[in-house]
Amino acid sequence: MAEREEELGAQMSFLEHLDELRRRLIYCVLFIGVSFLVCWFFSDKIYNFLAIPVQNALREAQQREITIEGLTGEEKILSISNLKEGDKGVYVFDRGTRIGGIWIPAGVAVSAYVAKDSEGKIGLFTNDEIFSGGFVIPRGVKLPIDFEVSGASPDEKMIVTTAVEPFTLYVTVSLYTALALSIPFILFQAWVFISPALYKHEKAYVVPLIFLSTVSFVIGAAFAYYILFPPAVRYLLFLGEDFRLMLRASDYFDFITLIMLAMGVIFQMPAVTYVLARIGIVNAKMLLSNWRIALIIILFVAAIISPTGDIPNMLLFAFPMVALYLVSIFVAWFFGRDRVTAQSNQI
Repeated sequence: MAEREEELGAQMSFLEHLDELRRRLIYCVLFIGVSFLVCWFFSDKIYNFLAIPVQNALREAQQREITIEGLTGEEKILSISNLKEGDKGVYVFDRGTRIGGIWIPAGVAVSAYVAKDSEGKIGLFTNDEIFSGGFVIPRGVKLPIDFEVSGASPDEKMIVTTAVEPFTLYVTVSLYTALALSIPFILFQAWVFISPALYKHEKAYVVPLIFLSTVSFVIGAAFAYYILFPPAVRYLLFLGEDFRLMLRASDYFDFITLIMLAMGVIFQMPAVTYVLARIGIVNAKMLLSNWRIALIIILFVAAIISPTGDIPNMLLFAFPMVALYLVSIFVAWFFGRDRVTAQSNQI
């Protein structure tokens, strides 16, 4: 009884609440700003990490074997990365290229073979001399073809359309990463702001909430990156086979970060349910009785965040949300309890 009166006496006025909210927002902004500066120094590595799904999809599309009509019926068009040491053929310069200061115009063909250079890296080398502009390029010169699977070939790289777009892109990537890293701190500040309105036993949920929310966000973002996004981007590239595809880097990164952040937030469902169930706001019966409304909301959200409008991709995003809702029902049933009221504290 005395403890409850002390809590009620410590209530703040409306203006004090506003001042406290302003203080917490300033702390969050400062933390995000520091995180942004740290992420900026690693923005190129973050960029390369986020570009892996689309680069893998482009590489798979290029390495896909295409059967064509031929003498034996087994002739196939392969990606150049499928060549092995000792293979020979004719290399055609698809664009004007400068080799050793000598300009080779587009359309020039030269006999070439696959071998390893002095560093042990596989490459394509000229098998004949090239005569161009009064100069002779000798046999054995390495041609500008990248055989390294780990690196992105020119066809796997995204494009920018303005001089400032790379800078803007790195800023955007750093900001999104800073926001993701700041989630635990933001949750803590939010909890500190609302904790005066909660009972003493309810304040003990701050550590489980922050831990579960952080882990859930990481799992959700990883699920989107490794499970949801690769088949979606492969499907989109398959639709674009009849066109000359030129992916704009800023559009792609807005796309993938939106999906990762969205799934990170969606995966908070069990963590939020845990806290709400512990303080008695929701329970398993309530969640079960409203499953139809929840299903409609899930399908609506899946249609928004799905990269395509087709039903298979939408269901690919909806299934994990349905699973999370079922997990939330179990969490509410297992951890649920009645909210402790002021009257019960007066006993």
